[in-house]
Amino acid sequence: MKRPKTPLKLELPLICFLGFFWMAIWQDFTLGTFLIGAIYATIIVRVFYLPPLRGSGRLNLWWGLVFTLRFLVKMIAASFQVSWIAVAVGPKVKNSIISVQLRSHDDLIVTLTGHALALVPGSLVLDVDRTTATLYLHALDVDSDEDAERIRQDALRTEALIIMTCGNRSDVAVVKAEKRLGRMSGFSKTERDAPFIHRGGGPSEADRDAERAAGRTPERTDIAASADSPERTTIEEVEH
Repeated sequence: MKRPKTPLKLELPLICFLGFFWMAIWQDFTLGTFLIGAIYATIIVRVFYLPPLRGSGRLNLWWGLVFTLRFLVKMIAASFQVSWIAVAVGPKVKNSIISVQLRSHDDLIVTLTGHALALVPGSLVLDVDRTTATLYLHALDVDSDEDAERIRQDALRTEALIIMTCGNRSDVAVVKAEKRLGRMSGFSKTERDAPFIHRGGGPSEADRDAERAAGRTPERTDIAASADSPERTTIEEVEH
C-alpha cells in the first residue's frame, strides 16, 4: 500500500518529539543521542506506512494550560479514588466498557484524547474504531447508566479542551456551537431511551379533533397512527 505523500516540514514536530523520546529511553540527553533518535524517527516516519499526522497549524496556549491543569487535577483525584475503591470495595467493584464517539476524526486529536483518558487511573482505552472515531473505555466503579453517561461526558470534555488547544478550525466551531446550545455532542442515555414520534404529512391533532367534533372519522396515515400508538420507537430500536 502506497502512503500518501506528506511534506517533510509538516512531520518535523513528530520527528523532533521522537528524537527527544529516544533520549528519554536511553536517559542520555546529549546532542549525539538526539541526532541518532532523529535519524531513526525520520526513517520510521518517511519510509514505513503510517497515517500521516498533519497538524492543524494552530496552538492556543491558554486552552493548553487549562487542559494541563484539569488533567493534573483529575490524575491526583483519580489516584485517591482508585486507592479508596481498592481498600473499601475490593474485588466486588463493578466495571464497564463504555463507547465514546468523538467529535473529531483527526488522527492526532483521537490519539491525544485516548492517551489523556488512559493516563488517568481507573480508565483504560481498550480499542479505537478509526472509521467512526469511537473510543472503547474500560472504566472502574460503574454501577449505573448514570455513571457511564458521566464518564462519557467527561471524555468529551477532555476532547473539547484538546480541540480548543490544537484542533482544526472546523472542530473548534463544533465545540463553540455546543457551548452556545448548552449541550454535548451526540445523544445522551436519556435521549437514546426516550421515545420519539414519527412526523409525516398526516393531519395534525387539532385537525383530527375538529373532525371528531363534526362527527367524522379522522383520516389517518400510517405515520400518524404510529405516532399515537402505545408502542413508541426509541433510537436504540432504530439502530438495531
